[in-house]
Amino acid sequence: MPQKKPMSDAELAAFEASQDFEALLVQSAREMRAGKTRKVYTPVVAARENAGLSQAGFAELLGVSVRTLQQWEQGRREPTGAAKTLIAIAEKMPEALRAVDPDYKAPRRVVGRVKAKQIKSELSQRRAPQ
Repeated sequence: MPQKKPMSDAELAAFEASQDFEALLVQSAREMRAGKTRKVYTPVVAARENAGLSQAGFAELLGVSVRTLQQWEQGRREPTGAAKTLIAIAEKMPEALRAVDPDYKAPRRVVGRVKAKQIKSELSQRRAPQ
């Protein structure tokens, strides 16, 4: 992704003068209250959630920093090389992560996109004394 040239002070001042930030903030607050927000769902998020791992755990497994993983999940950067391949494997076959980390325990498969809350709920139910 090519970097944009930074704005000069004059360009920044002109941009800021053309914006009504108060109105934009009020509009954003109204949209959030009305539930008109959307969650960004990238293949990296899908792979991590499908594997049932936290950001820290998935980043450690991939050998990258948590910040790098967050940038991938937010679409600011794209994984390359081996990381891209590992993410594709984790998305389609999370049980394959056991070969990389013997302590990894794959969550029970759920049809469709796995949500972290569902996984946490299942784990807490299994751990609860009966």
